[in-house]
Amino acid sequence: MKIICLKKVHIIHFGIGLALCERLLTEESQLRLCLACRNLQRAEAARASLLTSHADASVDLLHLDVGSVQSVLAAAQEVKARYGRIDFLYLNAGIMPNPQVNVKAFFKGLFSWNVINMFATAEGLLTQQDLVNSDGLQEVFATNLFGHFLLIRELEPLLCKTDHVSRVVWTSSSNARRSAFSMEDMEHRNGTEPYSSSKYASDLLSLALNRHKNSQGLFSSVICPGLVMTNLTYGILPSGFWTLIMPIMWLIRIFTNTFTLTPYNGAEALHWLFLQKPESLDPRAKYHSLTSGLGTNYTQPRQMDIDEGTSEVLYSKLLELEKVVRRTLSESNADKESDGQ
Repeated sequence: MKIICLKKVHIIHFGIGLALCERLLTEESQLRLCLACRNLQRAEAARASLLTSHADASVDLLHLDVGSVQSVLAAAQEVKARYGRIDFLYLNAGIMPNPQVNVKAFFKGLFSWNVINMFATAEGLLTQQDLVNSDGLQEVFATNLFGHFLLIRELEPLLCKTDHVSRVVWTSSSNARRSAFSMEDMEHRNGTEPYSSSKYASDLLSLALNRHKNSQGLFSSVICPGLVMTNLTYGILPSGFWTLIMPIMWLIRIFTNTFTLTPYNGAEALHWLFLQKPESLDPRAKYHSLTSGLGTNYTQPRQMDIDEGTSEVLYSKLLELEKVVRRTLSESNADKESDGQ
């Protein structure tokens, strides 16, 4: 699920997104939320849940599959028809298809001093098998990065206003690593870590957006929710494994602040950013949701392993890909019209 927030207009996605909605409405009951989701049944359930605890809340729904170019363009048109401004756009939709765990490395790391880093980054532990979608793009790249980029581009008339400040907030990951990303293969067609690659690319893109759009009133930030038990996390290992290791994870949490574990805790940095002035934020920092051993939630900025040169190249390549995708879609639609005559 994705949330748009209008007076604030916010667009959000589910899991951590639903927890964020609860926190935002508790903070400011007059918000207007737009829940953008691929599955409208889940969106209806989320809306009902929010209205149970916030009966007077204004919660709209929008069908959006960020992994589909056609869906992104259609959803953006609907948003522009409905609303005159967007204050916050939360980009927290993401997929990790067909995750495969190196079981030997997992158990070796579980009982070692490296256990915290293993869970935090999944380095050397987790790979995925990606697929090509109907647009000819790698599925993870399309869903975790390019669909969001295209949505921002389409919503620029609402996001980029010199007399009004708008915010874009990316949900990244501690699994975002430079070593997993290659500019020569930005879709990660030839690798086995598309999730890590896409999240590192979103870190780069956020920096580029700030460089290009701050003067137009748009500010971009990046957060890491920590290790949160969501559907995506549970899908990495069989349920029996989680039953076995959850007591260990709660024990480890006493010694590390990155095990936020619950969606409410994971949404801490998202909520904290909502309260900050964008001009005061560091465009090179990733804002981490952290939970102390005593259960106290707080946010901490940490410098990202990114540079302006690489971010600028990525931004340019995404603009070029956007042109190609739009041209291909236009030609496809023209062929369909011709066949229908």
